[in-house]
Amino acid sequence: MPSTRAEPLVQTFNRIALINHRTFPGIFMLILMVCPTLWSQHQNEIVATLDGPTNQIRIRQHFTYVNQSSQGLSTLYFNDWNHAYSNKNTALAKRFGEEFNRSLHLAKDRERGHTTIKTIVDNNYAGLDWKRRGNTDIIAVKLNQILKPGESVKLFFTYTIKLPEAKFTGYGHTGNGYNLKDWYLTPAVFTNGDWELYDNMNLDDLYTDITDTRINFTFPNLLYVASNYRMSVVSNFPGGQHVQLFGDKRKSCEIILTIDERFTKHITGHLNITTDIESNKYEEIAQGISINNISQFLYENLGEYPHDNLLVSEYDYNRSPLYGISQLPSFIRPYEERFQFEMKFLKTAIRNYLKESLYLNPRKERWVNDAIGYYLMIKFVEEHYPDQKLIGKLSRIWGLKNFHLAQMDFNEQYALFSMLSARKNIDQALTTSNDSLIKFNEKIANGYKAGLGMSYLSAYLGKREIDSTVLNFYKNYKQKQGVSSQDFRKTIEKYADKDVDWFFDEYVSTDKKIDFKIKKIQKSEDSITFTLKNKRGTNVPISVFGLANDSVVSQYWFSGIDTTRSFTIPRNSEDRLVLNYDQKIPEFNQRDNWKTLNGWLSSNKKLKFQFFKDTEDPYYNQVFYVPIANFNLYDGITPGLRLYNKTFLERQFQYDISPTYSFLERTLVGKVGFRYRKYHQKTGLYVTNYSFSASTSHFQENSRFTTITPAVSFGWRPNDLRSNRRQNLLFRYRSVYRSIDESLVGELDTDPDYGVMNVRFTDVDNNILNYSLWSIDAQHSSEFTKLALELEYRKLFQSNRQLNLRFYAGKFLRNKTQSNFFSFALDRPTDYMFDLAYLGRSEDSGLYSQQVIIAEGGFKSKLENPFANDWIATTNASTNIWRWIEAYGDLGFIKNKGDNTRFVYDSGIRLNLVTDYFELYFPVYSNRGWEIAQDNYGERIRFIVTISPRTLTGLFTRKWF
Repeated sequence: MPSTRAEPLVQTFNRIALINHRTFPGIFMLILMVCPTLWSQHQNEIVATLDGPTNQIRIRQHFTYVNQSSQGLSTLYFNDWNHAYSNKNTALAKRFGEEFNRSLHLAKDRERGHTTIKTIVDNNYAGLDWKRRGNTDIIAVKLNQILKPGESVKLFFTYTIKLPEAKFTGYGHTGNGYNLKDWYLTPAVFTNGDWELYDNMNLDDLYTDITDTRINFTFPNLLYVASNYRMSVVSNFPGGQHVQLFGDKRKSCEIILTIDERFTKHITGHLNITTDIESNKYEEIAQGISINNISQFLYENLGEYPHDNLLVSEYDYNRSPLYGISQLPSFIRPYEERFQFEMKFLKTAIRNYLKESLYLNPRKERWVNDAIGYYLMIKFVEEHYPDQKLIGKLSRIWGLKNFHLAQMDFNEQYALFSMLSARKNIDQALTTSNDSLIKFNEKIANGYKAGLGMSYLSAYLGKREIDSTVLNFYKNYKQKQGVSSQDFRKTIEKYADKDVDWFFDEYVSTDKKIDFKIKKIQKSEDSITFTLKNKRGTNVPISVFGLANDSVVSQYWFSGIDTTRSFTIPRNSEDRLVLNYDQKIPEFNQRDNWKTLNGWLSSNKKLKFQFFKDTEDPYYNQVFYVPIANFNLYDGITPGLRLYNKTFLERQFQYDISPTYSFLERTLVGKVGFRYRKYHQKTGLYVTNYSFSASTSHFQENSRFTTITPAVSFGWRPNDLRSNRRQNLLFRYRSVYRSIDESLVGELDTDPDYGVMNVRFTDVDNNILNYSLWSIDAQHSSEFTKLALELEYRKLFQSNRQLNLRFYAGKFLRNKTQSNFFSFALDRPTDYMFDLAYLGRSEDSGLYSQQVIIAEGGFKSKLENPFANDWIATTNASTNIWRWIEAYGDLGFIKNKGDNTRFVYDSGIRLNLVTDYFELYFPVYSNRGWEIAQDNYGERIRFIVTISPRTLTGLFTRKWF
C-alpha cells in the first residue's frame, strides 16, 4: 500500500484538478517530478485524454521503476500491446493469418491501432534512447546509468495511442463506445535473470509487473464509464468528463465506455461487482439474488477478493464463452434462464477473480488458473444443479431423449471436449505455452482438461483435501509477485495423504493418454479377482466401481499399474465391474471399461441402431443411420440411407456404407468405405491410414462404372502443431469396371475394365496469406506409365493484392493407348480414376459441360484438340482487380506423338467468391480469338461449385484445428 506521505499528495492533486480542469495535467506532472516517492514497488501515474473524433488517447505517464532483482539493469522493457494492430507483420497479424482470418491484413489504416512515442526522459530531464524489438509491441528503454538492485529510476513518457477498431479482437473503438484493455505502457517482468517478453497474440495473457497505479482519465461527454479499478466520482466540465482510477498492487487497468448506462453495481456481503451481464427473460431481482449467491460461493471456495471492485462484463464473457450448446441462438437455448445466467456470470467472474489476484505467468502457466476455475465450475453445478443435463430441456423431448448425448450430465462435457482433441491426436500438455497451442486447445480443450484434472484429484484424494488446497493457495499467494505452478504443487502435496507426483509428471506435463481395461475376471463366493491392463503405460490411478442393477455398491482406487496387475476385492452383490464409472478421469477409450460377472454371453454388447450421430455409449455397439441424397446428371437425385459408426469423437476403425437409389436408372448405386487410422506420435510421421473403398454410379445413360480401391497412406507434420503444413504419401490401386449401354459400345475406344497403380506425394502449407503446394503423381497400368508434377502458390501482398500461380507438367514414360481417354487434358480431364466430383462427367455441351475442376492443365477456355498423349506443361495465374474480381491467364505447351509442340493460352475474368468452393470464369481472349465477342458466349462461361456438406464444413472448422 502507498505510504502515509503519498496519500496527501494524491489528495492535493484532487483539489487542484477540481479547481481548474484545463491546467491539472501540467500541475500534476510537476508535483510528481519534485516530490520524492517512498514506495518499495513500481509506481505508475498517468494523465490520459481520449479524443472522440480521432479515437486517440494522449498520455503523459510518470513511471517509477524499482529494481527488485539482484542484478543491475541497463535496459528496461515495456509492453506496448496497442501497437500490435499497427501493420501486417506483427505477431498478432501473423497469428490471425494462421487461423484463416484476413481482417487485420486487409484492414485500412484508419482501422488500425498504433502508438506514437514523442519523448522518454528520466528525472534529470535527460532524453533516453529507446527502440522496438524488431516489429513487435515491446519497447526497450536504455538507461543513462546502471540501475542497481533496490534502487529506483523515474521515467516520463509522452505518447499518443491510436485505438484500433474493436472488430479485430473486441478491444478498441466499438462504434458506439470503447473497450480499453492493455492500452498503455506497462513494465515487462524481469525474473530469474531474464526478461519475459511476449507479443500480443490475442490471447489475453499480458504479463506485466505489479504496480500502484493512479490514472486521471478525461473522456468525451455522453459516455458512461466502468472499470476494474476503483473509481472516483465522475466530474463534468465543458466539453468532457473526468474520472480518477486507483489500483493498488494491480496489473493493467481496463476501461469500458458506453453510450448507455448499462453497467450496474452489486454490493454483496463479500464483494462489490460491476457488471453488464444480464438476461432479458430473467427478472432483475432474481439476477441480483444469483449474483449474491455466486459472490458467496467465490468467497467460500477462494477467500476474500483483495480489490475494491470486480468487473464482470459481456466483453470478457464473449472472449471466453461457454462453448457448445449454450452458444445457440437465444430462442432455442435449452437451459432454464436462471441456470444459463448463473453459468455465464460464474465463468466470467471466476476468470477475472483469479486473473486479477493470482499473478502467475499467464502465457506459460495459465493451466493453474484453468484448473482452479473449471474445478469450481464443476463443483458449482454438482452442488446447485446436480440433475442438469448437457442438452438441458432437449433431453426430455421425444426423439432426442434416447440419444446418449441427452443422457449425459452437464459436467460430462469437460471429458467430452478434452477427448475430442485427444482422439484427433492434437492434444497438448497443459504446460504448453499459450502461443504454441492449437486454437481449439487454447480456447476449450486444455482448460477443460485442467479442470477435469482437479476433479480427478478430488475423487482420488478427497473433496475436502482439494477444497482446502484451493483455499490455502489463494489465501497465501494472491497479489504476490513471482508465484508459480511449483507453489501450487507444493500446496497440493501439503494436503495430500497419497502420492500425487503422477498428476504433475504425467497428467499435467505430458500429452500421454490414459487408457485402462479389465482384461479378465474370476469370482468366488466371497471375492472377485480381476486383472487391469494399462494400455498406454501412463502410470496414474484408476477407479473401479462395482455395480448391481446399475447402482454403485462398491468403489476402489488402484495405482502403480505399469502394464498389467491383478487385484482381489470382497464380493458383495456386484453384477458388473466398471472402470471410471463417474467419468472423473479423461480416459481415451471407455468402450472396454466394463466386465460382467454373469458369464461370457451376457458380456456381449447389444447392437444399437440410432438416428444421426451421437456421443459414444460404452455399453452398446452403436450403428448410426441418416437419410442422404446425392446428385449427378445420369442418376438424378439419389436418395438413400447412410450407415456408419463414427461418433462425435474420432475412432480408429470407421465404416461408412451409403446405398442410394437412382430413380432415373431404376437401380441401386452408392459407396462403401472402411478405414483404420493409426496415430504414431504428434510430429514427424504421425499417422498411417489403411482403407478399402468401393463405389458405383453411372457415367452415361444405362452405363455404370464401379471402382474398388485398397489404399494406404502416411502423413507427416512439423514440430509446430499450429502449423498448417502437412505431407502425405499415398499408395492405392484403383480397379475400374464399366458396363456400357449397347447403343454406346461402338463409341467406347478403350477396354471397359482396367486397373491403375497410383503413388502420390503431396506437401501443402494451407496458409491464408501464403499458400503453397507441390505434389508428384505416378501412375502405372498395363497400357501406360506416366508422371506428373504440380506446383501451386498463393500470396496476399502488403498492398492487399493476391497473386495465384499454378504450374503443371506431365509426361508419358510409356503409352500404348489408342485414344485420349488416358491422355493429359487442358481443361476437362476425362477423370478415368473417377476422383473428380463432376455433375455430368460425359457431357461435352450444355450447362454441365461448363463445370470446371482445376486439374491437369487447368485451362478455362475450351480449345480445340485439348489432349496430349506425350507431354504437357502449363501455367495458370490470376490476380485481383478489385476485391473478389480477378484477372486470370493460362498458357502452356502440349505435345502429341507425331505432332509438333503447340503453344496454347487463354485469359479472362474470375469471380473468386469462395476460393476452391464457388468461382465463375468469364473467358475474354484465347487461341480462339476474342471469345467475349463470339456467338453463344454464355456457353463459354465456366464455374466451380462444391455441394458436398462434408467439404463445405471444412471452411468453418479449419481455423480451430
